[in-house]
Amino acid sequence: MKTLFIPVKSKSYIDKSLIQQASKKLPINIALCYSIQYLSQAKEIKSLLEKNHKITKFLHVLGCSKPIFPKQTKAILLITDGKFHAISLAHESKLPVYVLNGNKLEKVSSEEIENLEKKKKVSYVKFLNAKKIGILVSTKPGQQNMKKAIELKNKSKDKDSYLFISNNIGENEFENFPDIESWINTACPRIDMNEKGVVNIGDI
Repeated sequence: MKTLFIPVKSKSYIDKSLIQQASKKLPINIALCYSIQYLSQAKEIKSLLEKNHKITKFLHVLGCSKPIFPKQTKAILLITDGKFHAISLAHESKLPVYVLNGNKLEKVSSEEIENLEKKKKVSYVKFLNAKKIGILVSTKPGQQNMKKAIELKNKSKDKDSYLFISNNIGENEFENFPDIESWINTACPRIDMNEKGVVNIGDI
């Protein structure tokens, strides 16, 4: 079966006067990121910001991407819905992240970042103490890490480890395996944001 990927386009209107006002809160060197449905809006905002700012990177972000930004970048402006990508970007980049959501500019707070970091620490401690672990493997292109999963299984001599292979990893399925004390994620690195007890393989 052939898979088609068709991006959805948002029809949201960009308030130019609001962008100009919001730009005053931003540093000169900024990276501009966007969810794919906001590509046309991102291009419009880029042309507005370039009058007074230097755009160090113009980038489409995915849930599974972990972008690297130039050293001169002082902040990130993200055009998206909600703060899912924004919080992870702030945690990974250690840069201030501003979210433009429906012509409203918000900054990711230190509390939001701290809450994520606490959740990750709790999950990691849970992994260290676990006797039975489940290693999550996705069959999706770009997310498949079977080799790393097998390597982890072979290294975890002190734990009973099991491979769970699926195209779509649904956290609601975890409750069907109550004996698993910790889940190790080798697929999308954002799964640990939603579910306690999940550790990304890169954090081990």
